[in-house]
Amino acid sequence: MTRDGSGSEGDEDGDGVKRAVRRHWDGRAATFDDEVHHGIHTDEQRERWLSVLDAWVDDPPRRVLDAGCGTGVVSLLLAELGHDVTGVDFAPGMLDRARAKAAARARLAGSARFLAGDATRLAAPDGAYDALTARHLLWTLPDPAGALREWRRVVRPGGRVVLVEGRWDHDEPRGEYRAVHGDLPLYDGRPPHDLCDRLEASGFVGVDAERLMDPTLWGRDPRHEYYVVAGTVPEA
Repeated sequence: MTRDGSGSEGDEDGDGVKRAVRRHWDGRAATFDDEVHHGIHTDEQRERWLSVLDAWVDDPPRRVLDAGCGTGVVSLLLAELGHDVTGVDFAPGMLDRARAKAAARARLAGSARFLAGDATRLAAPDGAYDALTARHLLWTLPDPAGALREWRRVVRPGGRVVLVEGRWDHDEPRGEYRAVHGDLPLYDGRPPHDLCDRLEASGFVGVDAERLMDPTLWGRDPRHEYYVVAGTVPEA
């Protein structure tokens, strides 16, 4: 795998990078939600995220795939909005946390399910979902272009892919990322216009973006540039 992502995500090196990334996030699962910009810590923060998701994901009910769902933060917000949500992640510890949170919120338990799987190789037929969401996932992937193609495949024509992403300058790589960050083409994130171009290159239409710099969303003044970008799968 090269820095520009030209290697195949199915090759041995790409799979090795994924295994390192999985170990990293599995090791952080127990404390992930404790970080103010990861979890939901106040009613005001939850309401702001609900507002963002409601504005960018089609009106409920929709079949939504939350790719790289982690501890289910976005999945459970989408379920609260009335969507039928499937969260997919490959870190067992993250999935355990997500399932526990869903079980603790009985009224949402039937609307949010969590499955083990690779968010870039989805066990779903073409057009299985009305929408797909992912928050801060692309930077962790050895083949982001391949992921966008896969996400377009599993979303029906007319459905949307909604990504919360950002541009940041990481400190020294942490944990397993010390060995693999050079194999992640979007490791430092990208500005919104760059990701808009990538969605259009992957065949999405109606691509648009909005900055997400409200401190309420992140529980503090944002330290990086955050935004949401979305594109629509074209009608046949």
